[in-house]
Amino acid sequence: MKQSSTGSPLTRSFTLVRAALAAVLASLLLACGGGGVIPAPEIRPLPADFFARKAVAYSPFRTATDSAGRDTEVITPDMIKEDLDLLVAGGFGLIRLFDSSDKVARQTLQVISDHRLDIKVMLGIYVLSGDGAFSNAEIARGINLANQYPDIVSAVSVGNEAMVYWSVNPIPANAMRNYILRVRAAVKQPVTTDDNWAFFAKSEIFQQDPQPVLDAIDFVAMHTYPLLDTVFNPDLWDWQQLGVPENRRAVAMMDAALERARFEYDAVRTNLDRRGFTAMPIIIGETGWKAPTSFHPMRTHPVNQKMYYDRLQAWKAAGGTGPRNIVYFEAFDEPWKQGDDGWGLFNVQRQARFVVQGLFPDRSMWEPVDPSDDDGIYTDNDAVYFIPPVINPAVTENRYLIYTETSTASDYVPTGLVWDPFVKTFWQPVANPAPGDGAESYEIDPRPEVWGWGMLYQSRDNVTANLSNFAGGRLNFSLKTTYAGKLEIGISSQTEAEGPVEAYVQIENGRYGYCNTGEWCDVSIPLQDFVAVNPRIDLRMVLSRFVLADRYEFTGNAPNASPPKILMDGVYWSR
Repeated sequence: MKQSSTGSPLTRSFTLVRAALAAVLASLLLACGGGGVIPAPEIRPLPADFFARKAVAYSPFRTATDSAGRDTEVITPDMIKEDLDLLVAGGFGLIRLFDSSDKVARQTLQVISDHRLDIKVMLGIYVLSGDGAFSNAEIARGINLANQYPDIVSAVSVGNEAMVYWSVNPIPANAMRNYILRVRAAVKQPVTTDDNWAFFAKSEIFQQDPQPVLDAIDFVAMHTYPLLDTVFNPDLWDWQQLGVPENRRAVAMMDAALERARFEYDAVRTNLDRRGFTAMPIIIGETGWKAPTSFHPMRTHPVNQKMYYDRLQAWKAAGGTGPRNIVYFEAFDEPWKQGDDGWGLFNVQRQARFVVQGLFPDRSMWEPVDPSDDDGIYTDNDAVYFIPPVINPAVTENRYLIYTETSTASDYVPTGLVWDPFVKTFWQPVANPAPGDGAESYEIDPRPEVWGWGMLYQSRDNVTANLSNFAGGRLNFSLKTTYAGKLEIGISSQTEAEGPVEAYVQIENGRYGYCNTGEWCDVSIPLQDFVAVNPRIDLRMVLSRFVLADRYEFTGNAPNASPPKILMDGVYWSR
């Protein structure tokens, strides 16, 4: 069990010797974290005002629309100063930074110092799986910044969501421990790592054991996202609240969301106590709720965001056995995140969302109300909640067209549908059609993230299509490519009681007629194969009519920064 850093002179001398030895050992370890065992240090206490300050995660990106653009976007001190002035005016006195880059972290710390802003920083050090050179350079930058700005940097966090089992940047716990101790031996601030609650709680048997990390950190920074849980596991907690009358369902959903966050916090606290870390403080290093209504229907709205935020603040203010602080995610929207944007207390134009408008009396600083709101103001009554979806009349035509130039009077041609990329994927019509399908096709030029890429065809307004008459039919399309390895074809649907679900089928050479020989080939997949993958798919309420993707975790393909283009044509459902 760890002890406080206070004690007799002999104890303190022993601690200094121990830390020095840890530093020597750490410097000998490889960047991957192997090579030996570093003694666990004693806990360093966090400053008292670290717990008292209102905290928010901060990144300054504004114009970038994808990760490549983020890397080249120019960030200026004036931009950072404008952002930080807004946060100070809103009463935020602690910000979490995600890295130690010169572009963001160094400039942010310099702005705080130059203008004597009343802001403390939880400094991030981003370590990258499989890239020791990058990680070593980042660690060096972080150590330098923590030591250069000791009165601003209150704590340091090494790594971000790197040890939970679904991490896209996986790092073994022993390796992370060694990174942490290397940093800790070179700075005076308390040090931690930010990760999902499930890692710190070891919630499933297949989660990494957090013990090596717990032995190295001074406090836990856990993440909890009840909203995202409803996307990846609709049954994890009762967000629909169908047993509650509609006029109270939004309140019941947001109460249940906070209860889910409390459950995850309690699971981490219980695991720490069971392992003897009863004195180790826990903060929530990330949690939030999206505001735009377009992201997660019946869950996200500016009013729901405020309801969640207010509940978090009340939880923290109550003290007791709850988290010592809560870092809200995040300060400002960042368009480069695309489908994962919309968490900001402020939108990308730096307009205050409903959640913080009460802190800014000047209404010219407010985000405009959604035009669909009848009275032009938000109230609690505008919060969204789950309503069992409407099932539209079934399509009776023989074909449901998605992208094809060969249509007849017996085909159904939908309107109001759009191609929507998971990440920045370029597509355009080109004069290279599949045989027998008009004069053009779609050229798809993927720009993968670390996890892969994908694009889907759906209603921008989440209107579903009743394609139940196609249950015995097929999804048909033509492709022309030399893309290596497998591709994924998917569909998604709404369900009556649990929200959206999706199903993917993999195609490879010879399966369903697919080929990657650089010639046109016709692919035809029985729709029952999608239902077999996920029996919860409801063809009465189809959301994504067609998905083309490569998620490396599922296909097993090696990441490729510049995969070959894909020509697509003749996409339709047939009975």
